[in-house]
Amino acid sequence: SLLYLQEPSNKRVRPLARVTSLANLISPVRNGAVRRFGQTIQSFALRGDSKSPSCAQKSCSRSAAPTPPKRRNSVLWSEMLDVNMKESLSTKEIKRQEAIYEMSRGEQDLIEDLKLARKAYHDPMLKLSIMSEEELTHIFGDLDSYIPLHEDLLASLGEATKPDGTVEQIGPILVKWLPRLHAYKGYCSNQLAAKALLDQKKQDRRVQDFLQRCLESPFSRKLDLWSFLDIPRSRLVKYPLLLKEILRHTPKDHPDIQILEEAISIIQGVLSDINLKKGESECQYYIDKLEYLDEKQKDPRIEGSKALLCHGELKNKNGHKLYVFLFQDILVLTRPVTRNERQAYQVYRQPIPVQELILEDLQDGDVKMGGSFRGAFGNADKAKNIFRVRFQDPSPGQSHTLQANDVFHKQQWVNCIRTAIAPFQRIAAAAELTELPELSEESEENNPSAPNVRAQKRQSTMSGISEMELDESTSECGSILDSEETKGLKSHRTASWHRKTREKQLSCKRKETLV
Repeated sequence: SLLYLQEPSNKRVRPLARVTSLANLISPVRNGAVRRFGQTIQSFALRGDSKSPSCAQKSCSRSAAPTPPKRRNSVLWSEMLDVNMKESLSTKEIKRQEAIYEMSRGEQDLIEDLKLARKAYHDPMLKLSIMSEEELTHIFGDLDSYIPLHEDLLASLGEATKPDGTVEQIGPILVKWLPRLHAYKGYCSNQLAAKALLDQKKQDRRVQDFLQRCLESPFSRKLDLWSFLDIPRSRLVKYPLLLKEILRHTPKDHPDIQILEEAISIIQGVLSDINLKKGESECQYYIDKLEYLDEKQKDPRIEGSKALLCHGELKNKNGHKLYVFLFQDILVLTRPVTRNERQAYQVYRQPIPVQELILEDLQDGDVKMGGSFRGAFGNADKAKNIFRVRFQDPSPGQSHTLQANDVFHKQQWVNCIRTAIAPFQRIAAAAELTELPELSEESEENNPSAPNVRAQKRQSTMSGISEMELDESTSECGSILDSEETKGLKSHRTASWHRKTREKQLSCKRKETLV
């Protein structure tokens, strides 16, 4: 039944009917929940931003002088120590306690951010029907379920803290708690799809308006919604760094040494599993968005892919934008298309299996094979950052000359493709070696030119032998060796071949001696 919002006397009164977002209803000053968060929230913005000319000229719908963003408490552990206590600790121990306190403080900040994401974003959008419950569940995932997880670690660290503020041993706590981070597999795997849906929903003016008002509110610390949703992932990758920092300042004879090393090994294993699961999810996400113009373009290696090695936008020699995917077994070139506000990728030409892929690193402004196409990329400038991919056998498909945005991205693509095709190149090289006959031990005897050389040396000493006889003998010996070498290429794996070769070589020598 309320028609008006109560605002401070220096603010304009606005009718409730004109409020288009719940962000207007969450007054950072008067709302108790937000005020409690604000006590420990700090802004990433530089000091004095509110005094800049651009900010002064910016018009605000609610207030001419918006409330500055809240700041988080950044007090160091050593700053809270008693002077006498600080003098009793070594510098190394103080740094160790600082690192432990940083981990504890980070957990507290994470818990606050997770709660804030629920109270300031999820619940208001659901209540105002800005997004459906299904859409919000897809974007936010099981964010609430991770709050107790981090509260448990925070409680354990609190119990291990002595009255003087120091923590004697943290290793056993971490070894017991870190395996529970496997719970983040599902959340991290869903991030790509969640981000895509959020970006799509931002096209809705109601969603855009709500998120913009939240961004301008002090509680957001000038972070957008996705920054809050990505905080758990960024926290995960910090754990190895935090543990290594604690270990670095732990004395060699401390009981935590071996346990901390075990904890580091555990978190690295957890992150490896999460990355693997996330990679598979990302791979499947893009596979589901592929569209085929021809049934011949479909390849079981695409559907069976579990890893996406590299993907991104490139241009072909005509200047058309392509989106290229390098899966672990096949390279797929596509054209980005939109279907009912949904991003899709239309497969372009024939996908190239990695085992049949040839990579050419081309020089700027020129092409080694197939002629030159200077000026094809526009303005008659030399083409830069280009490379070519093609089939080993040109019959099943075309070659593609591709251009990256800059030399850095080109090098990334070249390195990824080389890494992908390297195992198949080694297999091919090994196969070629196995097909060659083993003639190295008797290379001189098996060389058809060797009898000619020896015969020429004897010609000066054997006056009774005519050139005709010598040539016939040498030719006969050489033909025997040639025929046997041809036979060896066909059946070199059998023991009988080696036996026959030696016998005929000996007979050749006997003929030379008789002559």
